[in-house]
Amino acid sequence: MAKRLPAPEVARMIRISAGVSQTRLAQELNVHRMTVARWETGKRRPRAQVRVKYADLLDQLRREVA
Repeated sequence: MAKRLPAPEVARMIRISAGVSQTRLAQELNVHRMTVARWETGKRRPRAQVRVKYADLLDQLRREVA
C-alpha cells in the first residue's frame, strides 16, 4: 500500500519548520536537491520506495516539530 503524502506546500512547510534544507533532505533520500524542489512545487511526485521513505521522513520531522 502506498504511503500517503501531504500536499507539496505542506511537505515544504514541514521541512522548513524542522529547519531542514532541501539539500539535507535530498541527501537523506539519495536524490538530487532539484528533485526535492520539484516535489515541493508539485511538478513531480516521488515514486516507489523513495515515496515511502519521503513520507516516513516527513512524519518524523512533523513529530519533532510538534
